[in-house]
Amino acid sequence: MQDKIKSIEDALQKLSPDAITDLEAFKRQYIGKQSLIQDLFKSFKDLDADAKRLVGPKVNALKQRAQELYDAALEAGQSAVEVPWKDASLPGRAMDFGSLHPLSLVERELMEIFDFVGFTLAKGPEIEDDWHNFTALNFPANHPARDMQDTFFVDSKEERVLRTHTSGVQVRTMLNSKPPIRVIAPGRVYRCDSDATHSPVFHQLEGLVVDKRVSFKDLKETLFYFTEAFFGKGFEVRFRPSYFPFTEPSAEMDIGKRNAQGGIDWMEILGCGMVDPAVLENCGIDPKEYQGYAFGIGIDRLAMLKFGIPDIRLLYENDIRFLGQFS
Repeated sequence: MQDKIKSIEDALQKLSPDAITDLEAFKRQYIGKQSLIQDLFKSFKDLDADAKRLVGPKVNALKQRAQELYDAALEAGQSAVEVPWKDASLPGRAMDFGSLHPLSLVERELMEIFDFVGFTLAKGPEIEDDWHNFTALNFPANHPARDMQDTFFVDSKEERVLRTHTSGVQVRTMLNSKPPIRVIAPGRVYRCDSDATHSPVFHQLEGLVVDKRVSFKDLKETLFYFTEAFFGKGFEVRFRPSYFPFTEPSAEMDIGKRNAQGGIDWMEILGCGMVDPAVLENCGIDPKEYQGYAFGIGIDRLAMLKFGIPDIRLLYENDIRFLGQFS
């Protein structure tokens, strides 16, 4: 080992920073993990105590000398790789600026619209238990939404699901807050559906109001305001009776615009209704003292309407050519 130390010591003594023309080769030979000096450290553990006291300072001195030579050569501008010449006068590459996704644009606009009339933001988990997603919302045991063809179940016992709506956020809000309640709950939801107008993952914004003396008229006025704020003037609005387990009475709301023939082209944009008394009771709210209304809006559908997008799948393909139109 003494001979190896003497050989490396002589080699380093003869070197100067200017003489090192290949930094990478020098690093591999004297500093790296497989270098000559590192081999000395590996052999060091096999020596007895007296030999270690004799050899240790010499090996450390070699490591320090090699590092000093390397640092000095690096500072002097030596390089292991020849840097090709570049014309600094050439124009640089243009940097592309990102933009919000069309779904984010619509969601932010909706939040601003409802914030203006006093709604606050509420959020909840995307993996829900059966009680918050179904039972508390008055879904009967044989309801189609509890079928695996309609719902993504997370476990084999069918106790946890990827939420099928953001109504679970409404349940959690009513459980954790006392009326008056006035919230919106935007977020991702999941259902077993996939075609040009349906996606297994999509986005909803649901609204909930619970207070004394709340009526269907209050619900209609809120939705009239939303329609004009989002779509502008010139649209007709109509409500059609419908059924939802968690509202009674329930309705679908359509918007329409007159066509060239003088008729009206209608399109459904949301579902709504008065919160079912059973749902209020499940959440610890006395339905004799408080009433509520709720509505659910498909953010994806509004984005398709607003931007003229023919296929919902375009929103999820991450094609820069498509998304770049919204920058």
